[in-house]
Amino acid sequence: MADNGNNTALSNLEYDLLTALQNKAEAVKAYDTYIQDAQQMQSQPCVELFQKLRQADVEQAQEIRQHLQEVMQKGKM
Repeated sequence: MADNGNNTALSNLEYDLLTALQNKAEAVKAYDTYIQDAQQMQSQPCVELFQKLRQADVEQAQEIRQHLQEVMQKGKM
């Protein structure tokens, strides 16, 4: 994406973290649909699985966001 982060708006690392964060956000949104589908089918084990997977992605997204904030402030970690 960028060379050393000096001549562009985003460094490679910032771009990578933003992309990872976007992917996690899309996954969380998808899990909301999966949970609804499982609820409609009255499949509590699947509801619980999708909730567990969604929560893991939420936590990972939060961690990615923290790293991104630090990288954007300091240029690296």
